[in-house]
Amino acid sequence: MTALVETLLPSRLGHGFRWLVGSSWVTNLGDGMLIAAGPLLVASQTRNPILVSASMLALTVPWLLFGLLAGALADRLDRRLVIMTANAVRGVVLAGLCVAIVTDHVDITVVLVAMVAMGTAETFVDATAGTLTPMLVAKEDLGVANARLMAGMITGNQLVGPAVGALLFAAGMAWPFVLTVVCIAAGIALVARIGTPPGAVREQVDTHIRQDIADGVRWLLGNPPVRTLAIIIVVFNVTWAAPWAVLVLWALERVGIGEAGFGLLTTASALGSLLGTFAYGRLERAVPLAVLMRTVLLAEVLFHLAMALTTSPWAAYPLMFFFGAYAFVWGTLSQAVRQRAVPAELQGRVGSVYMICVMGGMLLGSLLGGLIAHGWGVAAPWWFAFVGSGVTLVLVWRSLGLIAHADEQVAVGT
Repeated sequence: MTALVETLLPSRLGHGFRWLVGSSWVTNLGDGMLIAAGPLLVASQTRNPILVSASMLALTVPWLLFGLLAGALADRLDRRLVIMTANAVRGVVLAGLCVAIVTDHVDITVVLVAMVAMGTAETFVDATAGTLTPMLVAKEDLGVANARLMAGMITGNQLVGPAVGALLFAAGMAWPFVLTVVCIAAGIALVARIGTPPGAVREQVDTHIRQDIADGVRWLLGNPPVRTLAIIIVVFNVTWAAPWAVLVLWALERVGIGEAGFGLLTTASALGSLLGTFAYGRLERAVPLAVLMRTVLLAEVLFHLAMALTTSPWAAYPLMFFFGAYAFVWGTLSQAVRQRAVPAELQGRVGSVYMICVMGGMLLGSLLGGLIAHGWGVAAPWWFAFVGSGVTLVLVWRSLGLIAHADEQVAVGT
């Protein structure tokens, strides 16, 4: 057992990081159960497409509304306490929802209010959680550390959690929400064990919150490698989300994958993601960072082309496995590059700008994907993604050498 723990979580990452990983893994299991149980609960209360789509927006729109504020607070307050408090709010909201379900007082209004509250609290959790890793792990180990966090997210959110959540919902509507409350409580207890210094990372917190937000945005705009990375993230999320918004139609109508087989596409992607995250440490040691960044972005461009041409399920599943593998290498690498470059006292604010880039790109891409598919067919968004990501990669190809070592550029500039 000791050898297994050492392989998964090397001791050089520190005991504090192990507590963080434990908290992340257990809360991601709860989140994964909600991925299945949430839509099932909504569908049990209404079949109105507008209300169903509103429930999904309730989880993402809070990032656009409160993301910058959440990032600023992460740099002003004790980060462990922010995570614990926001998770406690999530737990209380879910507990209230459980009571409403058990007492038969649940309806779509109660569900939507609960989802908005959950999405808002989760915004503050997510904006702060990413700032703890650079506080606990040396710069050279940030890639491996983020890979281990992502492995838990993939397993809990995509593989185990949704299946468990669906089974529990079938056994009793309240059960997946009850168990998620337990997971959140365990996550809070584990975060409490992390030995970060109490208080804010900033020596002085005497500025207005608006000034803090402006300072974070100004720092990002004034740092060319990090700014270019943000632009890449926006564009590639637009091009990724466009075909993903109509993936189910593409699978059913063009490729001929049935409803049961459609779920296996996500499974194939998740299995590829596990391969990518656990192979990341070796890849980072063996391949120069700039080469690795260019390779995974080129893989994204070629993936879009292959999906645009594919009409066979036998090709779709391996392609989704391939997508999962390279996409999570990119996610781990880009986050590590950013964390190495951004000063500790700005991690929350700059990280929140990145998350808004992700969410904003996904919303815009989803809208474009629906419009493009409506006008030119379900394969057209893949062609849009291929051209858009390909042109972007050509434009930033040389800049990726600087982005990969953005921390060295910051050091030179200071």
